[in-house]
Amino acid sequence: MARLSAPAQRAHYREAGRNGQAAMHKRYNDLATHLRAMFGCRVQKISVDAGLSCPNRDGRLATGGCIYCNARGSGTGAHRAGRSIALQLAAGKQALARRYGAEKFIAYFQSFSNTYAPVPVLKTLYDEALGVPGIVGLSIGTRPDCVSPPVLELLADYARERLVWVEYGLQSARDETLARIRRGHDAECFFRAAALTRRRGIRICAHVILGLPGETRADMLYTAGRLADTGIDGLKLHLLYVIKGTPMEALWRSGEYRCLEQQEYVDLVCDVLERIPAAVVIQRLTGDPHPEELAAPAWCRNKAATLASIEAELERRDSHQGVRAGASARGPVS
Repeated sequence: MARLSAPAQRAHYREAGRNGQAAMHKRYNDLATHLRAMFGCRVQKISVDAGLSCPNRDGRLATGGCIYCNARGSGTGAHRAGRSIALQLAAGKQALARRYGAEKFIAYFQSFSNTYAPVPVLKTLYDEALGVPGIVGLSIGTRPDCVSPPVLELLADYARERLVWVEYGLQSARDETLARIRRGHDAECFFRAAALTRRRGIRICAHVILGLPGETRADMLYTAGRLADTGIDGLKLHLLYVIKGTPMEALWRSGEYRCLEQQEYVDLVCDVLERIPAAVVIQRLTGDPHPEELAAPAWCRNKAATLASIEAELERRDSHQGVRAGASARGPVS
């Protein structure tokens, strides 16, 4: 892509998003269609483990992490095994080209908080990823309390020429829920970070977990409404599944926490999608637990069945993403 100003680049991506929506057959704006419209071929994300940490684990905020997170932090363990970012990406390219016919790739810095390091360290990591042939962009998973103006300026510089997403973990817009899961920040921290990020022309993907302890349907739809009003570019929805060795496992085994049933989750996903503007790219509708780490629920091992059920429920409702996006985030929830 030619070098563009931040406003021009955002206009380019908005147009690509509209083209992707026009072409999609699903009832939501899925990532694969969006990326194909943008790049003209199959584009896949490759998860990267950069060996970074998290303020909720290294002692800056706490040492135990969020109650659902284990010591691996959604990572692959590749850094601990001594594999460089370039090697991880090369292996990912080979596997995804063979499996999906992918021609271009996005380096997804997934494990822990991938803006939680000095700017020179981050620049070295991101440069290594973008130096691998076929890598067309970055997706940076992080916490909203782990970005600063210098970090955002670094990402904005990349975003002038490459596709750059920052993936912020919000999980819930209810502060009482964030305290309950030991998140270490409040909801306004996310909304402040999103505003600073958007101002620099960087795309924002919000992560939300459905089924958090103590949350009702009204709480989850409140989060959807707040996000709909925020101007996010992407959304990832995750089921709260129970991972072995976490505080969540103790809550579940004691009977203090009940996992969502599959149809409950499907219904909630559809409720959320209806309230998210149609231009928002849906990057994920459920997560991928490591099978050996999963304690419950067993049904979430079959991701394909869950995705098929979500599409079937939207079909049954004759509904689609954004059909109820005009409702106030703070109004009554139906």
